[in-house]
Amino acid sequence: MSHTTARSIVQRYHRAWTSNDIDTAMDCVADDIVCRAPGIDLHGKEQYREFIGGFAPALTGIGDIAEYVDGDRVALFYYPQTAATDTAPAAEHFTVRDGLISESVLVFDRMAFGPPE
Repeated sequence: MSHTTARSIVQRYHRAWTSNDIDTAMDCVADDIVCRAPGIDLHGKEQYREFIGGFAPALTGIGDIAEYVDGDRVALFYYPQTAATDTAPAAEHFTVRDGLISESVLVFDRMAFGPPE
C-alpha cells in the first residue's frame, strides 16, 4: 500500500472539483464530512456534493494557489475565476482522517460570486 499524505488527498480533491469532476472529488471525502461555509453548515457527503457540484460548473479557471500543510491539516488559498470575478480570494482549511477529507472550513466573499450587475 502506498503512503498517501493529507496534502496529496487535498490536491487530488481540489484538482477534481475545479475541473468539474465531482465524482473523483467525492472519492476524497468522508461520508460524514462537516463543512462550514459562508452562510451554511453542511453535514454529510451528499450535502457537500450538492454544494460543490452547484458551484463547479461556474468556474472558468483557478488563479494562484498557495498552500500550508501541518500533518493532517491542509490550507489552500486561491482565486476561483467565474464570469462574475477573477479577483475574489478563497481559502479552505481541510482536516484529513483515515485517508479522507473529514472537515472543511471554506471562506470566501459570497457577494463577489453573484451575477455581474
